[in-house]
Amino acid sequence: MRVDRGEIEGVLLFRPTPHRDGRGLFTRTFDAAVAAGAGLTPEAFIQDSQSRSRRGVIRGLHGRGGHGEAKLVRCARGAIHDVLVDARPGSPTFGRQMAVRLDDEEFVTLYVPPGLLHGFQALTEQADTCYRIDREHDPAEDLAVRYDDPDLKVAWPLPATEVSGRDLSAGSWAELLRRLGG
Repeated sequence: MRVDRGEIEGVLLFRPTPHRDGRGLFTRTFDAAVAAGAGLTPEAFIQDSQSRSRRGVIRGLHGRGGHGEAKLVRCARGAIHDVLVDARPGSPTFGRQMAVRLDDEEFVTLYVPPGLLHGFQALTEQADTCYRIDREHDPAEDLAVRYDDPDLKVAWPLPATEVSGRDLSAGSWAELLRRLGG
């Protein structure tokens, strides 16, 4: 498994080598030794979650206040366009975005450090996204910025087919900056 650095400070991409043959394939989706070698604490990831989305669905942009949360994100079925925005005041990449395709062909796992906004759009008829998170969810710490915020101008590859009411009522990037004191 190869580990690459992302365009945002602290973001990592774990790139396994799927073994393919006539039966299909086998791949490792997580390796504690590789994660530790990349500077993570594997045992800190205490919760696994999964979402299923239809093509065009956008989820996000979400983050956590307080100490934030780190997560490992991968697409177990289908493909997603995954977007990160650095919302850490004082970070050398503050305000920068990056996008990566996660799919069930390459099996890349994206490490999202605390303090980033995260969202994705399903690119296939069905996309299963798996999250390994290092903190229990506390709704009081939720942060959100609307997916079509005019300041961020996230380039979603498809028209949005569905967005949750919660995500539609999310605040703006400018409001989040005021809240963060940035």
